[in-house]
Amino acid sequence: MAKGSFRGNPMGGINMNVIKQAQKMQQDMLKMQEEMENKEYEATVGGGMVKAVVNGKHTVLSVEINPEAVDPEDVEMLQDMVVAAVNEAMRMAEAEASANVSKLTGGLNLGDLGGLL
Repeated sequence: MAKGSFRGNPMGGINMNVIKQAQKMQQDMLKMQEEMENKEYEATVGGGMVKAVVNGKHTVLSVEINPEAVDPEDVEMLQDMVVAAVNEAMRMAEAEASANVSKLTGGLNLGDLGGLL
């Protein structure tokens, strides 16, 4: 065989279908990431006394406090409810992101995937 020539696939055995599938997965993941970043997640605690809304970028969009929850004698409880509501909304966003990535990758563990999770 002459120098510089090759046999078979010039990609060194990489199947072109695999490359196409990887490109499609990358496009799907970018679309999914954009959708998740724009989605809002809402959590309420204390029987509806505190509500927190976050987006998929983990930004707190709003916190609503029922006036009945405001007790000057027990500010710590209100603070705890705010933290709990924000944490629950963040947990919801994370859980959905993980589930969506798992669906897209067919359960393959591909690491952090550039910050999607």
